[in-house]
Amino acid sequence: MRITVWNENGHERFEEEIRALYPEGMHGCIANFYREAGHEVTTATLDMPEIGLPDELLDQTDVLVWWSHGMINEVPDEKVKKICDRVINDGMGLIVLHSGHASKIFRKLMGARSGHLKWRVAYPPEIDDKEIVWVVDQSHPIAQGIDEKFILEREEMYGEPTLIPAPDELVFLSWFSGGEVFRSGCTYKRGRGKIFYFRPGHESCPTFYDKNVQRVLLNAAEWAYTPPAKPYKYGWSAPVVE
Repeated sequence: MRITVWNENGHERFEEEIRALYPEGMHGCIANFYREAGHEVTTATLDMPEIGLPDELLDQTDVLVWWSHGMINEVPDEKVKKICDRVINDGMGLIVLHSGHASKIFRKLMGARSGHLKWRVAYPPEIDDKEIVWVVDQSHPIAQGIDEKFILEREEMYGEPTLIPAPDELVFLSWFSGGEVFRSGCTYKRGRGKIFYFRPGHESCPTFYDKNVQRVLLNAAEWAYTPPAKPYKYGWSAPVVE
């Protein structure tokens, strides 16, 4: 597959603590395990020309992986439209990570005006939270190779309610040490495209080094991939039956 990993790359550029944790950026860490699995991977970041996503790259991308947070409004609306069109019309897969639930792209595809939820940040003065990620659909392709649960000792808490649509399929549900739960692995279909939202991945936590998280994201790319198909024909059409 041709996978493009896009990352806002703000925390790694401006915060020494995050740069020490992810010296190649979160996009670099994610790209590495996709490459090790044999995929053709390109990385792109917000600070690059055309936010690293020129049309020619998007047109060749089978699955787009998206991490964003505090700089979501810097993504141009015309690029949001292009990405959404690629998902809906052409079947490009989309994997949205962590704070990407509030991104322009995810909200547009979901028809949601906000990404509101409950949260406790994994930065001082608040403490890191413990997350248990439960598999609630063990038959789903994205859950293959994962036990009934896995534990992330350090993560940011996200809690219900959250203003995202009910998923087509709920694959993972997270529990946190404060008693909160969250729909942390959700699939959606929009037009020809498949979308997977995966909650873990706070920038100050080593989440993307976790082998269970890597297995989920590898599975998700396989699931989200749609082989190229002939374009649909729209507009006036002659009768198919005489």
